[in-house]
Amino acid sequence: MSVTAVDRPEAATAALAALSSAAPLALDTEFMREKTYFPQLALVQAADAEGRIALVDPIDPAMRAPLAAFVGAADALMHSASEDLVAFRHALGVLPRSLYDTQIAAAFAGLGPGVGYQALVTTLLGVELSKAETRSDWLRRPLSAQQLEYAADDVRHLHAAVAALDEKLALRGHRERALADMARMLENAREDRDDPQPHLQMRPAAQFDRLSQARLRRLLRWRDRVAREKDLPKRWLLDNDVALTLARRPPANAQALAAILEGGRAAKRLQDEIAELIAAPMDEDEATMPLATDTERADRARLKALQGVVAEQAAALDLPDGLLCARRHIESLLVDGAWPTALSGWRRDVLEAPMRRVLSSAACAGG
Repeated sequence: MSVTAVDRPEAATAALAALSSAAPLALDTEFMREKTYFPQLALVQAADAEGRIALVDPIDPAMRAPLAAFVGAADALMHSASEDLVAFRHALGVLPRSLYDTQIAAAFAGLGPGVGYQALVTTLLGVELSKAETRSDWLRRPLSAQQLEYAADDVRHLHAAVAALDEKLALRGHRERALADMARMLENAREDRDDPQPHLQMRPAAQFDRLSQARLRRLLRWRDRVAREKDLPKRWLLDNDVALTLARRPPANAQALAAILEGGRAAKRLQDEIAELIAAPMDEDEATMPLATDTERADRARLKALQGVVAEQAAALDLPDGLLCARRHIESLLVDGAWPTALSGWRRDVLEAPMRRVLSSAACAGG
C-alpha cells in the first residue's frame, strides 16, 4: 500500500491521476474550525481500491484547482462526512459526485448511531487505529510523519469497511434506506442554508412571550449572517445563554448591555448592532412567525402517542427510534401540522399514515 504526500500543484495532479477511477474513492479531510465559522481545509486524503493513497496539502492556493477537479468527479466513500463536505464546498467550491457515508451505513447495519471511525474499523476489521493525532494542529507546517500516517489511516480502511457494511445492510434489508440518507446528506451540503427559525431549536424559548421570541430569532439570525460574513465562530459573536438573556430581559441602557457582553470581544465591537436588534418593535413577519412551545407540557398525550408510533415502526424495522424519527420532528409536526421535510422519502412512507391516524383520533377525542 503506497502513500504519496504532495504539496505542489504538478505533483498533486500526478498523484491524484494515479489513483484508479474505476471504483469509488475513499476521501477524508483534516480541517481546523476553532477560530472560524467555516472549516479551514488543511489536508485532503484519498485512496483507491488498490491501496494507493495520496495526501494532498491544500494550503497553497494553486493546489485548489487540481483538488477541485478531483473531488468534483469522485464517487466518494467517507465517514461522518457532513463537516468534510462543508470544507470541500467552502475551500474548493465543489462536492463529490456521490457519497457513501460509513457512519450512516453503520447505523442502519445495527452498529449504533454516531459510531466513530476508529471504533468502526475495530468492530468490522479487527484493526486498532491510533488516536494520537486526534487533536493535532493540522494547519501548522511541516506536518509530521506521525500526522501523515494518522491521516493515511483515515482512508486506508474505508473500502474494506464499506464491503463489510454492505453485507450487513443487505442481510438487514436496509441498503436502499441507507443510500437515501447518504444522498440527502450530500444534497443538504449543496443547499447551505441557514435555519430561518433558529429560535425553535432552543428549549428555553418555549417559556418566552412572542416579543421575546422575536428578539431571540433576530439575534440568532443576525449571529448566523455575521458569523458567515466575518468567518468567525458563532459563539464568539453571541453564545446561546447571552442571546436568551438579551431576548427575555433587554438591558435598560448601553452600560447594562456592555456588562452582559463583557468577555465577548467580537460581540462588544458590534454592540450598537445588537442594541438595535433588541430595541426594534415587532414587525408583521414576527407577528405571525411560529413560536417555540413546550410540546411535552402542552400536549403530553399526543407527543407520547406519536413517540409510540415511532417506537413501534422502528422495532418493526429493527432500527433505533432516533434514526427513524428525532423527537424534534415530532414536536414540529405537533406545532404546525405540516409534515417535516426531514421525514420525507422512506420515513414518510413508514410514518405518515399511522401518525396521521393518531392525530386524527386525538382530535376526535378532544372534540
